[in-house]
Amino acid sequence: MQEEKTPAPVPQKTRLTHQLTSLFQHNPFPHKPQNVNEKHKAELEASGVNTRIAVWLTKSVGTMWTAYSFAVLAIIGLLAILGWLPALVALLVVWASQTFIQLVMLPILSVGQNVLGRHAELMAEEQFNTTMNTYHHIEEIMQHLSAQDAELLKHTKMLIHLLSSAGLTAEQLPDLQVNDAASQHGTPSAGTQG
Repeated sequence: MQEEKTPAPVPQKTRLTHQLTSLFQHNPFPHKPQNVNEKHKAELEASGVNTRIAVWLTKSVGTMWTAYSFAVLAIIGLLAILGWLPALVALLVVWASQTFIQLVMLPILSVGQNVLGRHAELMAEEQFNTTMNTYHHIEEIMQHLSAQDAELLKHTKMLIHLLSSAGLTAEQLPDLQVNDAASQHGTPSAGTQG
């Protein structure tokens, strides 16, 4: 008896479908830019009266008019020491410059500098976060470009494979393009002219 051989089931041809997918997935950096000037202004407005006085005095002492006032105070003290003004003036100048200005204004200026330095801290933090955000985006762009390069190389290999299957080489392509363009326009190509 002869065995009947049943043919093996032929697998259905799988159709290759080209899905339009993204080569790269964007991951946003968790930083939202903010105006540190407005943030610092809100902090100043929320602070107490003492902080506002410290900031006002710090800004006022840091002017040329204050420097001129201190220069006048020093000249008055010099005139009193030289005897051109009463001795009581010399004592008042010493008290004002050494006791009042140094002992009272120094802590006030320190508080004012700390409050005003907070603005610089906010600026530095915002600049750092913005720099990190930019760095993150540059890294993502580089990864995206690498993914595109890989995809282009894959397509190039597929095209070379298709050309070699058709018996063509990549060097023949420019000639084919010229011949195809000439035949479409009805003019003879350079290689077919007699």
